[in-house]
Amino acid sequence: MDHTTIKEWRQEDRPREKMLERGVDALTDAELLAILLRTGSSDCSAVDLARRLLDLSGNSLRGVSNYSLDRITAIKGIGKAKAVTLMAAFEAGRRSLYAGKDSDTVITDAMDVVRLMTPLLAPLDHEECWVIFLNRNNRIITKERLSSGGVSSTVIDVKMVVKRAVEKLASGIILVHNHPGGKPRPGKKDVEETNELHRAAALLDIKLLDHIIMAGDRYFSFSEENYNNR
Repeated sequence: MDHTTIKEWRQEDRPREKMLERGVDALTDAELLAILLRTGSSDCSAVDLARRLLDLSGNSLRGVSNYSLDRITAIKGIGKAKAVTLMAAFEAGRRSLYAGKDSDTVITDAMDVVRLMTPLLAPLDHEECWVIFLNRNNRIITKERLSSGGVSSTVIDVKMVVKRAVEKLASGIILVHNHPGGKPRPGKKDVEETNELHRAAALLDIKLLDHIIMAGDRYFSFSEENYNNR
């Protein structure tokens, strides 16, 4: 199948030239995506492909940023190579947005965690579980995504969490995960995994300070509810 190259685009569909002449701020969302896509398909330009991608999310760039590989490649003209490029670019953007900020943050209560994690978890339509590693002063060392699951479940590798905490010389850890479109109340599995991690971490003098479940604008804190070891 032939692909339309940038040199063959119509003048009005050349976002690279537009960016060079007027700056990146002058580009539309579709034009930004088109630069990442690089080429179109046999029947449309890269800009047209980008517009199809945006149409699926109600013209929301944030929505596109959370698309899975399967959802992106379901669009005719976008193969795995293009999809991987898009997903990598969005992930790089997320990481750069929060890079360097964590080490300046001290966690004093559950709301500090909610404010920290809302930009990462609120837009998602699937569950993700994160761990925040803290020093003795409750200052963040770093945070890491543990797992990314389906609509209703994630997997917590207790041994890996404790291993990573030891490697980072963390004194405390906080688990955070989301219930997209649901309620923040913990299920039986949430309680069991929290208790298991609490016991495993304690063996190495590491405190599980909290496990916070976020759902929309609501949250549940194991610490605030005195829910540990039930």
